[in-house]
Amino acid sequence: MCGASASADRLLVIHEARVAADELVERFLRLPVAKAMNLGTRAGFDRAVALLAAELRRATGQADADAVREAIAVLDVDWGTTTAAERRRLVAEAMAAAGRATAIVPARIDVPFNDAAQEVVAATRTDARRGQRLAIGAEFNAIDRRVVAHVTSSQGNFVRDEYGRRIEGFGEQARRIVAAGLEEGLGRDDIADALEAAARTALVERAPFYWETVAASFISQGRSYAQMSSYAEAGIRQYRIEAVLDEQTTNICRYLHGKTFSVADALRRFDRIEQFEDPEAIKQAMPWVREAQDRETGRTRLYVDGGGGRTDLAEVTRSAMGTRDDRGDFRALASDSALNEVGIGFPPYHGLCRSTTLAVV
Repeated sequence: MCGASASADRLLVIHEARVAADELVERFLRLPVAKAMNLGTRAGFDRAVALLAAELRRATGQADADAVREAIAVLDVDWGTTTAAERRRLVAEAMAAAGRATAIVPARIDVPFNDAAQEVVAATRTDARRGQRLAIGAEFNAIDRRVVAHVTSSQGNFVRDEYGRRIEGFGEQARRIVAAGLEEGLGRDDIADALEAAARTALVERAPFYWETVAASFISQGRSYAQMSSYAEAGIRQYRIEAVLDEQTTNICRYLHGKTFSVADALRRFDRIEQFEDPEAIKQAMPWVREAQDRETGRTRLYVDGGGGRTDLAEVTRSAMGTRDDRGDFRALASDSALNEVGIGFPPYHGLCRSTTLAVV
């Protein structure tokens, strides 16, 4: 803990020194200064996501490969000579072996997450001060420090749970593969090949897109929390949602584009979510928005499944998906205050969400 705290303090000192130096250069020399992370632009956000995702893949790739190897080492047996009880035991041992190999993942990603959280908060404050011209200081405030700690620890818990689900899913698939292989009269090598393919699918092949989604959610959430911190420091009472209206923008973000929410409400939500350690509790408090087709009208409905069950938010009356600079048309099914109550007052609203917020001044 002392080492992590010292590292965080050093990063903060470096950040503050860099901000001060940048201000001096801009003030006296009037030269533009390139930022390592610029979350105020779509390109900057996308670049930050790509860099973090690549770092997370590098940090976990060997553990994923080791998990496959360790699991298959247990399962490479002559299944035709085993009893049902032995088959159950072998699959359980393979799952345990994979779990031991991936147990190191949370520690491997803690530093990248912490470093990224520091950069996200720093970049967000810089954008608030220079891009939105808010009257805030250069140094992290108390909420900023809480944001760094929360997004780092909570994302680590989400990853830990995800690996547990992957291993459970592989275990179920392994049992089916062995049972089907024996029924079909397959030999040891054929069953082993099928088990290895299943292990790679569960533990390796899902990783690239998974880490991209994790990185996008992490950066978007950290940016939103840090924006609320900056708004509160600047005395801003409201903010509005700003979607990227291009060909990739979802109906969800198009609907929420332009809606305004209370800074005080957002900070109260952060105070509550900060207390949660269970990823499922966080999901319930901040559910992602989903889409479903209404059986009667055939139209798309936007909804959330939160702690209070399903809440329909809006119906898409004209989708602008695939177009630029067009929000589309929607029929609201919930008030704006209800949107806040169900936990979607700020991004991210879905995987790979790029929406952000702007202060209402």
